[in-house]
Amino acid sequence: MRKLDTKTIVVASHNAGKIREIQDLIGPLGFTARSAAELNFVEPDETGTTFEENAAIKAIASASASGMPALSDDSGIVIDALGGAPGVYTANWAETEDGTRDFAMAMEKVETALEKAGASKPESRTARFVSVLCLAWPDGHVEFFRGEVEGTVAWPPRGTQGFGYDPIFQPQGYEQTFGEMSAEEKHGWNIGKPQALSHRARAFKLFVETCLEA
Repeated sequence: MRKLDTKTIVVASHNAGKIREIQDLIGPLGFTARSAAELNFVEPDETGTTFEENAAIKAIASASASGMPALSDDSGIVIDALGGAPGVYTANWAETEDGTRDFAMAMEKVETALEKAGASKPESRTARFVSVLCLAWPDGHVEFFRGEVEGTVAWPPRGTQGFGYDPIFQPQGYEQTFGEMSAEEKHGWNIGKPQALSHRARAFKLFVETCLEA
């Protein structure tokens, strides 16, 4: 495992919600982080079939364009009753004809698909959020960190915090959806705390333990 010896990195994302969450997690560690969006980097096509492949595509592109280490995230919701869908195509389910993303529409798609599958009871609506972080260096070296959190798909959506599918994901052992939690509650972790709740915080914890701590 390669240690990260700089405090300046690129957040390899054009997703405002994801950029905000990564900056919330990385900020307390003393990093200066600029996003691929603010640097006007071209958003690469995510042609991978796994979270790892798509995370690498984004991180390598930003590391090459900037000459600095780049941290990306590829994440999604994996629903058992839908055979693992939408999975790596989580963002695609939100795409509209004009090229924007409508996650209210995407959540409706999920619910329609679950109804068609006959998944009406909580025990048949199990799911997990997956996050894979990729840290890429300009020389092409990459490291991966995977975090998962189990839960169920709730309906109707609840809460206006977070982003994406947060309002319909209720993590195991909690009464609230991610959409009803503050950022601090959702992540459940920052440097110095042993626990992490969200998929992204769990992946981030591995990143810190592997690449930052001595």
